[in-house]
Amino acid sequence: MDSSLCRESLAALISQETSALDELAGLLEHEHSLLVSNDVEALDRAMQRRQDTMGRLLRIEEERRNLCTMHGRSADVAGLEALLAWCDSAGTLKARWAECAQRAMRCRELNDRNGALVFARMKRVETLLATLTGQGGERPATYGPKGAYASTQTGRVLAAEA
Repeated sequence: MDSSLCRESLAALISQETSALDELAGLLEHEHSLLVSNDVEALDRAMQRRQDTMGRLLRIEEERRNLCTMHGRSADVAGLEALLAWCDSAGTLKARWAECAQRAMRCRELNDRNGALVFARMKRVETLLATLTGQGGERPATYGPKGAYASTQTGRVLAAEA
């Protein structure tokens, strides 16, 4: 495969990935609204669509790695950059690849936000269950100076001599 065919293949993969990342960002935004509204059934359907999109992203990544390997480059970021330098001397794909990376970072931020919401809800349920079962009296759930749950460092006296 010559450099122009490689460039066309890489351009198509970047376009597909950009499109899939845009779709994923929309799905993550929608999941957030479903998490906030506690719509469990809709959340199950949304998570399936997210998994399908993630599968598509993984297939695109695998094609990109194969393209790098087929041209004697490593299947990592350095290999992709070397492939871009070889097949896209004008540098037009490099800007599109950077834009794609920005979209991926946005998806990570949205996913982290959703994960934090889920974690907070799980912690709340854990606290309520501990209160209901009477097992919550040992460690109060308080925040430390850095915003995380503070761990209490209390000791116990096992024996005392006079």
